[in-house]
Amino acid sequence: MTKLSTQYLEEAIEDSRPFAANGSVNAALPTFDDTMKELLGVTIITPDFKIYRAGDYNQYVPMQSTSKIIGLMLALEDFGKERVFQTVGMEPMGDFFNSISTLEAPGSDKPFNPMINAGAISIASLIKGQNVENRFDRYLTFLRDITENDELQMDETVYKSEIANGARNRSLAYFMQSTGTIVTDVEEALDLYFRMNSVMMCAEDLARVGLFLARGGIDPDGNTLIPAHHLRTVKAIMLTSGMYNASGHYAVEVGFPCKSGVSGTIIGSVPGVMGIGVVAPAIDDKGNSTAGGALIKKLSKDLNLNMFGIENTR
Repeated sequence: MTKLSTQYLEEAIEDSRPFAANGSVNAALPTFDDTMKELLGVTIITPDFKIYRAGDYNQYVPMQSTSKIIGLMLALEDFGKERVFQTVGMEPMGDFFNSISTLEAPGSDKPFNPMINAGAISIASLIKGQNVENRFDRYLTFLRDITENDELQMDETVYKSEIANGARNRSLAYFMQSTGTIVTDVEEALDLYFRMNSVMMCAEDLARVGLFLARGGIDPDGNTLIPAHHLRTVKAIMLTSGMYNASGHYAVEVGFPCKSGVSGTIIGSVPGVMGIGVVAPAIDDKGNSTAGGALIKKLSKDLNLNMFGIENTR
């Protein structure tokens, strides 16, 4: 088995970077253009807080759908699993992450899971707080506690872009209101969702989220911020649905919980072993980073990280 080191990570970056050619940068995001296509950065943090970095690990990008992990944790803490999954399902979906047709399918009265857009908007409607500002402050405080980065902020330009380009997400939200899936203020749920997506993070911030999950909800100071049974739920949903409609492929080829975002972000969590953060803006037509996806597959194979690769010999 390959030993984890900075030199190994640098070599893995160079091996994976050519896969960026198979993707394209999401031009709907402010400042994103083809000059970012070749960017690829990774940070890995182990439970004893050793940090390994390589490539463009200092590149900040919007969280986008990696925010769905944090939103789900807050909703579970606020209402518990039974109530949350009355509002959203826990099954994988074979369609695209922003699909409307799945909400209209016979027998489907709620989004398939919290990792698609409709599900995340539904989750945002559950997060407690007196108003949107208060709810987002809770989100940001929780995220800062997890990452130990008090500088994390929402990017105003990205937020305004989310609003300006949010027609499809509004369609999802208002359709769910019409079926009773969302019973709170739709515009407030959307506003919170847009704000969550617009927080800027680098590979180390993403890796610290992965490590938080890998350590069972314990922050760097040793405080348990969320019960272990909620973390089990989050990691299971990530494994089955976190990479959009390529989640089954990644469950087989990577074998640990991951969540991607259309800004080219990936959070990986290997329980008890490490948190992984990747930034690589070139994405495929499913919304997953091409170079980042190649990198986490390589890490899984070389470092023997696949959770299903340990044989039961008893």
